[in-house]
Amino acid sequence: MRGAVQNIRTIVPPIVAVVVILAAWELTVIATGVSPLLLPRPSVIAATLWQNHTMLLEATVKTAIAALCGFAVAGTLGIIGGSVIAAVPLLRRSIYPLATILQMVPLVAVAPLFVIWLGYGLPTAIAASAVVAVFPVLAATIDGLRSVDPGLKEIFALAGASSWTRWRKLDLPASIPTIMTGLRIAAGLSVIGAIVGEFVSGYGGAYAPLGIVVMTAMREARTDLVFSAVALSAIVGFVLFGVVSIVGWLLVSQWHASAQSEVEISR
Repeated sequence: MRGAVQNIRTIVPPIVAVVVILAAWELTVIATGVSPLLLPRPSVIAATLWQNHTMLLEATVKTAIAALCGFAVAGTLGIIGGSVIAAVPLLRRSIYPLATILQMVPLVAVAPLFVIWLGYGLPTAIAASAVVAVFPVLAATIDGLRSVDPGLKEIFALAGASSWTRWRKLDLPASIPTIMTGLRIAAGLSVIGAIVGEFVSGYGGAYAPLGIVVMTAMREARTDLVFSAVALSAIVGFVLFGVVSIVGWLLVSQWHASAQSEVEISR
């Protein structure tokens, strides 16, 4: 019962906030007479979503695939790269600062290079998504692995555990909370990167992804369609963030809790 009440207290406030914001938006536009070209009412955006639901659903699926693939690549490279960099001090002093500098380069400046290297289409969107999302995972992995209790590391060393065994049984489980924080950040960034990649790659044919829908609607002064595509991209990011958060909660509550309660060294 207490858990149900806690869940209600967690879920209800954001829902109420969204409803209040949308109602205030609707009433403000009606009261001020703002042109729909500048700011359409939420009811108009909802109608646009319904009228174009087939095209927008296809576009959302394409963008979601690009974002999910980019997130998977970023997560894999970030965790593997972070583990290697954290284990080798020379790499930590040389590669990590370089990665930090490269992260500061605007994605829109390098995205055209992906078109040159990979061509137009989905690969460019995936590459842009992965590039923008990889650094938070890389940084979180390095920070998490470096914060593992030195005393536990000594126990593993005294027991003769290999580096692989220690990473698998101690370092990775102990770093899960920090790594999941980086993955949650990367979940949102992967959608942004995918849409930027779609901006520059311009693919889709009859059913373009959300990035192309936004650009086309902008050229046609369809502000309502722009808002519709933006809302759907936000939903994609929210769903991906939610899935990562749930997986993180499961890992932290099961794997990380058991790692804290006992130190198990296997062959």
